[in-house]
Amino acid sequence: MTEATSFASGRLGDPHAPEVVRTVERAQRPLAPEVHRALVAQHAALAPSPAREAHLAALASGAAAVVTGQQVGLFLGPLYTLYKAASAVALARAIGAVPVFWLQTEDHDLAEIAWCGVPGARLAVPADAGNRVSIAHLALPGEIEACLDELAAHLGDGGDAAAHLARLRRHYCTGAPWARAFAGVLAELFDGLVVIDPRDPALAACAAPIHARAVDDAERLAAALLARRDELERLGRAAPVHVRAGAPLSFVHPDGPEGPRARLEPCGGGAFAEVGGTRRFDRAALRKLDPRQFSTSALLRPILQDTLLPTAAYVGGPAEVAYFAQLAPLYAAFDLAMPLVVPRARFRIVDARTRAILARLDLAAHDLAADEPALLARVRRPDAPGAGVVERDLLAPFLAAHAQLAASLGARPAGDPVERALRRTRLSVERALGKLGGAIDRDALYRDAETVAAVRRLRERLAPDGAPQERVLGLPAFAARGGDRALVERVLAAIGSGPFTGDLQELA
Repeated sequence: MTEATSFASGRLGDPHAPEVVRTVERAQRPLAPEVHRALVAQHAALAPSPAREAHLAALASGAAAVVTGQQVGLFLGPLYTLYKAASAVALARAIGAVPVFWLQTEDHDLAEIAWCGVPGARLAVPADAGNRVSIAHLALPGEIEACLDELAAHLGDGGDAAAHLARLRRHYCTGAPWARAFAGVLAELFDGLVVIDPRDPALAACAAPIHARAVDDAERLAAALLARRDELERLGRAAPVHVRAGAPLSFVHPDGPEGPRARLEPCGGGAFAEVGGTRRFDRAALRKLDPRQFSTSALLRPILQDTLLPTAAYVGGPAEVAYFAQLAPLYAAFDLAMPLVVPRARFRIVDARTRAILARLDLAAHDLAADEPALLARVRRPDAPGAGVVERDLLAPFLAAHAQLAASLGARPAGDPVERALRRTRLSVERALGKLGGAIDRDALYRDAETVAAVRRLRERLAPDGAPQERVLGLPAFAARGGDRALVERVLAAIGSGPFTGDLQELA
């Protein structure tokens, strides 16, 4: 295992350790001129930033990069997107590199990104679940205006809420490309952060050799990845990303760059068939396609990323850190050194109001992952009625009377009509009283409306539907109290200069 890949276990302690320094030095190289020109042109559409211009110049001169990335979700998507960007910025500061955010615009899963969570609601715009067109070629629908109005109603009238909504409205408007809206907000929140849209036509020629190799060597690359999968399984580790035997790692866009994209699978004779379609392609036909008619899969994306960029470290979520363990043979095949793989920061935001409710109910933030009935049972008053009343006042006297009656009737063999009737009666009464006790318990849990409301508010803010806060709620849920830029600065301060461990932290 190399020095760089040894960090794929998901922790990076000292960012100044000698092996980290060597990895950064090895990554340093100037951007290819065509890549630099494309990045400068992309950033011309964003708000001016001297810090970002300095970073672009540093990349042109040979600085290394710390890269992270994510799908371009509505209003920046779930909070972990913010944490990824902040982690990349903090790590780049620590190791003397440039932070870069890779916009995953090649993806086509529009329904996955067309929503944003706020406490108690999921705001969304219409999205075709069957969409196969890369997000880069899709624009925000007219419904975005109503969605912003709905968000305004949730956030209230405070100055911080108004400022955040004004920022969103500048970028998320009818007809704006999804990627441009996302990049515009992200760039305003993280001054100096470099963003890259890989679907830019100006980068197609740079990506063409990677896709040609992915098609020409499809069988060999897939075999190497499957062998790596088997190796991981022998070590008791799962390979998160599925690999199809003999299938290229590139998607193809048969109807043109802005048309739907399709996976390919081998169909004999060295040809490939469109998965879920009827078209077949031999390698000669694929070579004749416009380079823009290819896009990367999850496993090929890091190869394109680290071909275009001088990547010293990649900051990823838990799933990404895990799937980098699959990629060693792919990096070797493309003659690339694997970067450091560093876990993003993970936070649970607990504001003062939420903390006060937790204290009143004698709960900790992590308790909210339990389901609602379990939480209500935990905070129920000791004197609240429950199933014990049924057991004490109904079941216990019945069982005593039943036993006395059975004794008076004398011992009877199994199957005797009276013995059978006694047993059935006891079971029937126990079952009926058990249901009654359960109903009383549930009624007792929900009788205190104020406590129920408090528990629901806590779950909505800390563990919506039992899921981690960062995977459901978006930045607007917290930007309305204290401001979006202030929240970014608190996150950056909490991350500091490491260690980068991926451990969950609480953020006030």
